[in-house]
Amino acid sequence: MATGSGKTMIMAGLMLYLYEKGYRNFLFFVNSSNIIKKTQDNFLNNTSGKYLFSPKIIVDSKEVFLKEVQNFENADEENINICFTTIQQLHSDLNNTKEGSLTFEDFQDKKIVLLADEAHHLNTSTKKQGDSRYGSLFGTWEDTVINILNQSFDNILLEFTATLDYESHEISTKYADKVIYRYDLAQFRKDGFSKEIDLIRSYFDEKQRITQALVLNLYRQELAASKNINLKPVILFKAKRTVAESEQNKQNFHTLIENLDAEQIEVIKQESTVEIVQKAFHFFEEKHISFSSIVNRIQSHFKESNCISANDDKEAERNQLILNSLEDETNPIRAIFAVQKLNEGWDVLNLFDIVRLYEGQNTGGSNAGKKGNATLSEAQLIGRGARYFPFNLNDNEDKYIRKYKNTDFEVLEQLYYHTKEESRYVSELKAALVESGIYEDDNDFITKELKLKESFKNTDFYKKGLVFFNKKVEKSYNNIKSFADLGVKKRNIEYILSSGIGKSTGVFDVIEQEMDKLGGKDINLHQIPNHIIQCSLSNNPFYYFNSLQRFFPNLTSSNEFITSNNYLGDLTITFIGTTKRRNSLTHTDYFKAVNQLLISIENDLKSKLTEFEGTSTFYPHPINKVFKDKICN
Repeated sequence: MATGSGKTMIMAGLMLYLYEKGYRNFLFFVNSSNIIKKTQDNFLNNTSGKYLFSPKIIVDSKEVFLKEVQNFENADEENINICFTTIQQLHSDLNNTKEGSLTFEDFQDKKIVLLADEAHHLNTSTKKQGDSRYGSLFGTWEDTVINILNQSFDNILLEFTATLDYESHEISTKYADKVIYRYDLAQFRKDGFSKEIDLIRSYFDEKQRITQALVLNLYRQELAASKNINLKPVILFKAKRTVAESEQNKQNFHTLIENLDAEQIEVIKQESTVEIVQKAFHFFEEKHISFSSIVNRIQSHFKESNCISANDDKEAERNQLILNSLEDETNPIRAIFAVQKLNEGWDVLNLFDIVRLYEGQNTGGSNAGKKGNATLSEAQLIGRGARYFPFNLNDNEDKYIRKYKNTDFEVLEQLYYHTKEESRYVSELKAALVESGIYEDDNDFITKELKLKESFKNTDFYKKGLVFFNKKVEKSYNNIKSFADLGVKKRNIEYILSSGIGKSTGVFDVIEQEMDKLGGKDINLHQIPNHIIQCSLSNNPFYYFNSLQRFFPNLTSSNEFITSNNYLGDLTITFIGTTKRRNSLTHTDYFKAVNQLLISIENDLKSKLTEFEGTSTFYPHPINKVFKDKICN
């Protein structure tokens, strides 16, 4: 699945699904410790803005808790036990047993779900079979995971990655029968769920490229603020190879910010021929924001305390939670300096500019036409920054999808990669981006005409055949004001009151003794105390008010849901029991009967909601017209 398309959310959903199937123990592992910090925050920290579960996890009307464990020796059979580790640590623990660590025995008598994140790292041995340059370490990781999986028939391995190498014959063969779902970056972008990518190339020197990026950063923030959109755009400054280079870049940046003046801003305005840069200055003029004011605002936004490094492992791990919450209003970070540590496992929506602070080729290969690892790494980093920042200008617009192409607000849906104009490097980078699916270069499109044979055109299939395209009909709940509007037929229910009535029949008795007759008593819901119904509703997440409002947006309160004849108000429960029991109904009787009624209605509603949301209409197209207009695949 594409970066940003929700792999971690899918993990969380699968954990709950598999909990319902009887699984209680989950092992999450990945190749990088800083990704673990982020995932722990997403799974366990219910105060985090990226926490993936509801405030309360309810499964089968029971609250379930997530518990972090070091091993599964004393696993909680009622809740979810999750162990976080790196693949390196997992391999070490299992092959060098020590007290308190995981052992292979942990996986023998318990059903375990293995969650492998960035799972492409497990496949190096598969891809490089027979290549001694890669040693045996990576292969050992892969063997370790398979060994765990095979400890029990009930164990499950779920792998997640955004970068599975389908060009490798070994990899594609291995996963031919294992891929559950494939949602590539190309499709993710095509569906409008990512930013668009623009390469801003110029002959500016390094300081001027940085200044130009700062101008665009301020433009985005001010443009968003003009429409009451709370946006804090972030810039990433990319070093070439070493941590020392990145640290020097950071010091140079602080010096630039400290010495920035109106004259340097004016140079950018006078010399830049980039259209979006000139549009930014036009906006500043309309808003009466002077060059001096631009300087002051940039200096305020990019104080040294608002900048952070993410270079070596310790630094990246220490700052992971800060880097994973850049969108939060309380997070002050505006600039990040890095070499390679953010290419994987980094979730950020408000990264809008990446500035390459070096020149020349860094491809790692000598062949002119061959993309080196460094170029692919840069394309991978750009892919992470392409995650869409959700916003809309009108409530009737989908905030999670691109929608403002060819308007002033298009800049809020674009990521800019700033680089020196170098034709060979730019060509390689564009090729890597196009190959990843995150970038389309209009100049690269080639139209190819296919000529159909006359014998095919003369067939009945070509002349009379039809192709059916299905189109999902988008349904709106805005006009839903009652159960009836969803096609739910309300019905009363019978509730059997508990009593001591019974019989004892001898197995050889010829004459069957009759049971005492039971009678019924009709009670309308408005006769049942309101607090009892409210209590019953609060015990079922389906009837939480925010859940009801999703399907019944015109509903104003839970009290209306209880009293209105459009919903529960006119329903009746028939209490079945002896005369004595019917005449001595208790609050507990009412509560249990209302629960039974609500479950009955919930089942009907869920059935109708599935029909309502899943409606598709099929449109026929003549075969010959399809071939004339376009080839559809």
